[in-house]
Amino acid sequence: MQTCVVMTVLAPDRTGIVKSISETVAAHGGNWLESRMARLAGQFAGILRIECAPTDVDAMVSALESLEGLSIHTSREEFPEDTHRDLIHLDVVGNDRPGIVRQISAAVAGVGANLEDLQTRLESAPMAGHPLFHAILTVSLPAGIAPGSLTDSIEQLGEDLAVTVVE
Repeated sequence: MQTCVVMTVLAPDRTGIVKSISETVAAHGGNWLESRMARLAGQFAGILRIECAPTDVDAMVSALESLEGLSIHTSREEFPEDTHRDLIHLDVVGNDRPGIVRQISAAVAGVGANLEDLQTRLESAPMAGHPLFHAILTVSLPAGIAPGSLTDSIEQLGEDLAVTVVE
């Protein structure tokens, strides 16, 4: 049985960070399963899921932690992930305001759903130029909850929010 390691990586952004991480993972027999990475305010921020033989995990994590300038936090799982989930993908756009992520996450939790993936950014509104909030959500819905319940819950947060179900 393989061990899954989920890790977060933070570092001042520079060329070669992903190369260093991927070479270290490969050198210890690790398999890079999935990741999300971004440059935020001059910082590299990433979250990764790596699969590795249980006998190689400690050495791999130690080698990753020794990479210069990186802050790494890891969590291990010794069992395979249950991958069966009913997922819905949403695109949400509206005027930016403080607390909008808190409101959207509360609307998702309020219908009993789980936020699986969230990507947010600010965009310039066409013609007006003021900041627009744009979120792309992947949400797992519990049995018996219709997607319309979730979209209605988010739309009730303000008349300016447009919620689209993405296929």
